[in-house]
This record gives sequence, C-alpha cells and structure tokens, in this order.
Amino acid sequence: MAMTAETKANAKAATVALVLLTSLNLVNYIDRYILPGVQEMIKAEFHVSDERIGALTMYFFLTYIIAAPLTGWLGDHFPRKPLIVIGALLWSGTNLFTAMVHNFDGLLFRHAALGIGEASFGIYGPALLSDYYPPSQRNRALTIFNVAIPVGAALGYSFGGWVGQNHGWRSAFYISAVPGVLIAFVILFFLREPERGESDTRSEQKKSSAVLDLLKNPAYLTATMGYAMTTFTIGGISAWIPSFLQREAGMSATSAGFSVGAITAVTGILGTAIGGWWAQRWLRTDHRALYWVCAIGPALCIPFALFCFFGPKQFMLPSLAIAELALFLGSGPVNAAIVNSVSARVRSTALAGQLFLIHLFGDVPSPRIIGFVSDHTNLRIGLGVSVIALVASSLLQWGGAHFAPRDTSTASPVPQHS
Repeated sequence: MAMTAETKANAKAATVALVLLTSLNLVNYIDRYILPGVQEMIKAEFHVSDERIGALTMYFFLTYIIAAPLTGWLGDHFPRKPLIVIGALLWSGTNLFTAMVHNFDGLLFRHAALGIGEASFGIYGPALLSDYYPPSQRNRALTIFNVAIPVGAALGYSFGGWVGQNHGWRSAFYISAVPGVLIAFVILFFLREPERGESDTRSEQKKSSAVLDLLKNPAYLTATMGYAMTTFTIGGISAWIPSFLQREAGMSATSAGFSVGAITAVTGILGTAIGGWWAQRWLRTDHRALYWVCAIGPALCIPFALFCFFGPKQFMLPSLAIAELALFLGSGPVNAAIVNSVSARVRSTALAGQLFLIHLFGDVPSPRIIGFVSDHTNLRIGLGVSVIALVASSLLQWGGAHFAPRDTSTASPVPQHS
C-alpha cells in the first residue's frame, strides 16, 4: 500500500523526534551518572560519610519531584518543544557552575539544582513521542527512547571515572555540559510540535481526562508504584556499585567505572531491546503483556543481585551483569503501560505524577538508606536492602496486569509500506 505525502511527512517527523529525543535522553543520563563515577574522590576531598554522599542523589531527586507537578501542568497547557529546550539548557548550564563549588553544602545545592532541569525532560519526552506514535507502536518507540538510559549511565560511569582520575572530578561535569546545549538548539530548529493526541485511537480519546481520576486508575497506579520499587533498587545500586567494587573487589576508580559502565551498556541495551521485543510479540495475544514483562524482570533479578552482594569476589561482576539484564527488561514496557493507561489531555500530568512517585519512593530515599545501613554495618548489607523492593515491584506489576487496558490487545507490528 502506497504511502500518501502526508503519511510520509508524519513518519519522517516521528523519526526525527525519536532520534533527537533519544539523543537528549542519552545526554541526560550521562550527566546524571557522572556522580557515582567520581563520588569516592568527592568523599575524600570533603571528608564526609557514606550517608552524606547518598544525600547528593537524594537532594537531586527531591528537587526533581518537587518540580514535577509544575512541569506536568505546563506540559498539558503549553507547547512541549520550547519547554524541553529550556530544561536542557538549564541542566547543562548547571554543570558549568561546578567549578565554583568548594564545600560540600555548595555541591548539595548544585546537585539539587540539576534536578529542576532534568525533571522537565523526563515528562515531556515520552509525552511528545506518544503523540507521534499510536498505541500499537508506542512500546517500540519508548523502548528505543529508553535504550539511552543504560548507555548514558554507562558513559557517565566510565567518563566520570576516567576524567576524574586524570583531570579532577570537576572537569567531568564541565565537559558534559556541551552536548546538551548543542542538541537543545537542534531540537529548537528541527523538531515539529505534534498536536495533542494526534495518534490516539478513538477508545483512548474517550478515557477520562480528569486529573483526580488518576488516583482511581489502577492500571496507572500499579504500573507506577511497581516502577517506583524497581527505581528504588536501580537508584541504590547505581549510586553505590562503583564504591562497592572499589571497597570489596579492590578495583581502582577507573577500573570500577569502566567495568560498571561496560556492564550497564551491554546489559542495558540487550535487556531493554529484549524486553521491548518480547512485550511487543506477547501483546499480539495478551493485552496484559506490558505488565507481565515488568513483573518477570525484577523476579529474575533477585537471586543474581543477592549473589553479587554476598557471593565470592570472582562472581560479583557476572552476577551484576545478569541482575542488570533482568532489571532492564521492563524499561520500555513500563512507560508504554503508563502512557496507554491515560488520556492524552492529562498525559504530561500523569507522567509528572509517575516521576513524583517513582522518585519519592524510589531513588530519593534508596542511596541514603543504603549509605545509612552501610555506616552501621557494611556496604554489602546496605545494598542487600534494595532486594526487598524487587519483591514488591514484581508483585505490584503482577497485580496490575488484571487492570491493563484492552486498547493494546490489537497491537501489531509497525505496518510496512511500499
């Protein structure tokens, strides 16, 4: 079937948006994960405890979730493209101010300010893509978008550790500011703002658009809270695993950074791709597939996470790799489940609510809780706390499958045109 000129233009615009937003998401996560790669250097310079180091991530996500309700409202009432550009320039500019930080309180303030800029993109990026792609294709688009998470985290670990060890930890934050500024201007000139809900099905358009109805939406709430519990584990592990390898395996900052970076990149790409592909095929026969995949991933992760934290030194990295692979299976499906469960009219607000909840109950408390337990016992036991959240995540997603909207039951591969 031949494509019309309008269809070709829309497909091209969607592809451009996916490439640009995925690129900015990559930079977003590079900036976020530079800190774990250099935090042992920061700890040594400022002479602070593990709990205080964990507070850096906590304050970042506190401002992140405080800003989320406002950014969500803005996204439902104003064009998203300029808001994305402003957010990218804000978080990139914040990185440049790191040079002026010469005490730990200043670093806390700087890291907290970073959360304001990043909070905007985590809401507007998926919302914008959901207007370009219909429900049957959102899982694929958001899976590609979320591949940037492990790759960006890996680059952040590796880049931060290498630059920090060779040029000082402040230099890593300097250099990372440049790509965000460049991509922001490319988005400003080349990305088209889609109409709200232009790719929604008729049944999606009939969904309630009242914000308060989100609190009565079990498909939305279970997917979000299940994601929050996975985020607790991901946030805690990502903040502390380089330090864990340096202390328990005797690795250098560079070696730990590159090891975690390589593992995160490979398993993140594979896990995200496998999970998205698996969910897409499963959706052909079961509309609950997005939730099933999100439930299975954390369950598979549990034994390997325990073996990494408490097993022999030689099995730490292999166990970490398998645990991360399992964790990333739900990266694309969980976001598709959330955007498919709500109306386009409140999609930015729904995503803001999701960000608020997953960080409030996830990676805001987890790095500090792990640091607190570590100060009173050791880092092995501290990291072990994160496994409890995996159990909760799996159970919540399993329960959420019973409320999955049936709109996605007819999901099919992306149509091929000639």
